[in-house]
Amino acid sequence: MASNRVKIDSMAAAIMEGLKEYADLATDDVKKAVKKAGTEVKKQISETAPQKSGKYAKSWTVKTTKETSNALEVTVHSRNRYQLAHLLEHGHAKRGGGRVSARPHIAAAEEAGIKKLEQEIERSLK
Repeated sequence: MASNRVKIDSMAAAIMEGLKEYADLATDDVKKAVKKAGTEVKKQISETAPQKSGKYAKSWTVKTTKETSNALEVTVHSRNRYQLAHLLEHGHAKRGGGRVSARPHIAAAEEAGIKKLEQEIERSLK
C-alpha cells in the first residue's frame, strides 16, 4: 500500500483537492438521484391519474428546470392538461351546483418521490 507524502506547507492544498474530488463525485450521484426520483414521480402520477380517455395521464413529463455544476432541479408537470391537475387533485364546484369530489393522485406521488430521493442520496453517499 503506497502512502502519499505531503509536506506541511502543501497539506491544505492536498486536503482541498481531496474534498473537491469527493464533492464532484457526490454531486454526480445526487444529480442521478434527482433524475431518477423525478422519473418515478412522473410514472406514479401517470399510473394513478384518473382515466377517462387516458390523455391526462399520458400528458405528464419531467423537465429539467435548472442545472448548474453542482445542482439540478427538475419539475414534473402536465404538458397540455395542466388546467385539470388542480381540479382533479382538490375537487371543484359544478356549474349547476354541487361539487365534484377530489381524486388525489399528485400529493401521494410527491411524498413517495421525496422519500425515494432521500433514500437514493443516502445510499449513494455511503
